[in-house]
Amino acid sequence: MPRAISVIVFDVNETLSDMSPMGERFLEVGAPPEMSKLWFATVLRDGFALAASGDNSSFAAIGADVLRGLLSGVELDQPLDEAVEHVMGGMKDLEVHPDVPDGIRALTAAGFRLVTLSNGSAQIAGKLFSGAGIRDEFESLLSVEDAPAWKPARSSYQYAAASTGTDPGSMLLVAVHPWDIHGAARAGLRTAWLNRTGDAYPVYFEAPEFTVSALTELAPVLAANA
Repeated sequence: MPRAISVIVFDVNETLSDMSPMGERFLEVGAPPEMSKLWFATVLRDGFALAASGDNSSFAAIGADVLRGLLSGVELDQPLDEAVEHVMGGMKDLEVHPDVPDGIRALTAAGFRLVTLSNGSAQIAGKLFSGAGIRDEFESLLSVEDAPAWKPARSSYQYAAASTGTDPGSMLLVAVHPWDIHGAARAGLRTAWLNRTGDAYPVYFEAPEFTVSALTELAPVLAANA
């Protein structure tokens, strides 16, 4: 019998934040907007590589260096360093997805403790949630910058469990990324996949316990399965 969920752990980038405006940042410096997806995927790849080798670095440091490499082959309309600064600055101006505020408040009202575990910075998450009026709904904003490694390394989820004084089996990881769901499941957490795009879940990853298409669906689903 699964343990009752007491703490819900949220991924931030793409799960709660809408990163689609980052494409406009690329366009504004003279780069193709679709490069934003390549940039984010490359940042994740290199963060994962560091985690696999036992190392760690910040999202900002990796992101800026990856961006410099990608943009060096593009005919920009401004100096490279300025372009990198402009694009990276877009991460501070993102907003949450429309379903996030109501979904978060419903989970708080249901009695769950809410925290984040982001591969990005806690400061960026704090600005994001403050802008949405939901910062006070979160008990703490955790970042892998303070953990031994990036998600999906087991040690990142163990860090979250230790930080909240909770057993992993009493925690629910909510994410849009199947690799995050898989890592959390392997670390002993329960999992909820937020499938915003209607994609099929990869068969090679551990399947999520719950699947919802909007965050507002999660509180009723958890109540029905309590």
